[in-house]
Amino acid sequence: MGLLRIMMPPKLQLLAVVAFAVAMLFLENQIQKLEESQSKLERAIARHEIREIEQRHTMDGPRQDVALDEEEDMVIIYNRVPKTASTSFTNIAYDLCAKNKYHVLHINTTKNNPVMSLQDQVRFVKNVTSWKEMKPGFYHGHVSYLDFAKFGVKKKPIYINVIRDPIERLVSYYYFLRFGDDYRPGLRRRKQGDKKTFDECVAEGGSDCAPEKLWLQIPFFCGHSSECWNVGSRWAMDQAKYNLINEYFLVGVTEELEDFIMLLEAALPRFFRGATELYRTGKKSHLRKTTEKKLPTKQTIAKLQQSDIWKMENEFYEFALEQFQFIRAHAVREKDGDLYILAQNFFYEKIYPKAN
Repeated sequence: MGLLRIMMPPKLQLLAVVAFAVAMLFLENQIQKLEESQSKLERAIARHEIREIEQRHTMDGPRQDVALDEEEDMVIIYNRVPKTASTSFTNIAYDLCAKNKYHVLHINTTKNNPVMSLQDQVRFVKNVTSWKEMKPGFYHGHVSYLDFAKFGVKKKPIYINVIRDPIERLVSYYYFLRFGDDYRPGLRRRKQGDKKTFDECVAEGGSDCAPEKLWLQIPFFCGHSSECWNVGSRWAMDQAKYNLINEYFLVGVTEELEDFIMLLEAALPRFFRGATELYRTGKKSHLRKTTEKKLPTKQTIAKLQQSDIWKMENEFYEFALEQFQFIRAHAVREKDGDLYILAQNFFYEKIYPKAN
């Protein structure tokens, strides 16, 4: 190739470079068109599946006038934070939905934008609360917390979530954008071709590994207010903590995912019956692993930990971890190194008036 470049006149060399660049642009354009076509096809298939379900319920008899019992009216929303083992957990819901008789729906927002427009918020709330054909329902997607009470809803959905050590989450996301994972290995990622390690990125002050990129779990729990997405906002962190305690049924951590699943199965068996065993023995639940991930050095971690943004995200993570461990401590007991769910530990007495 070097000899050929020397022998070619400068004009031909320039033409060859231009032709190569045009060819690459053409290929990029074709790839983008294919991805758009795939996305349109997936949406069309999803709409078709929904119509089939609605038609099936219509043939079985109208349900809109029939009040659903408490369990059949249940809706769970898992507004999953990226790179927190969310796909592994969601796969369990997909594996169990037919057996446990509930619907699973993926909330696919344009460009994975976690903030919905006001009109989409109204549509989403209406769908979740009045779409009886999809109840019981398990909704999941990369969407920040949405307060249903603002829309006059009497019965709110059950929110659950999982969070992760903020630096570990950012490292995983950094390599995921470059190398993908073993769940969809053939899919082209946004930063594919960039071989720079996370350590090199931090040393050079790159934008993809900047402390601002750590600001994600707090706004996901904070919600749709503008201040939630103001990086480093103390108000946002306080609101995220408030929501975690008052609006979420259970928030687990990636590092203790099995315990999170075990607690869900014990508390919400209508959805999660069989989930613990499936997680322990199933293949899908352990499938997704980021490819080519290199652990950061102590120097890299120390540099990120100097940031006030890391301190806030880490404070929120430790707050969530403490809450989860408190709930677990009052729900399980340990025997021979294994955890067991406690049986019912309350009863009723002194019941009056006495029956004749």
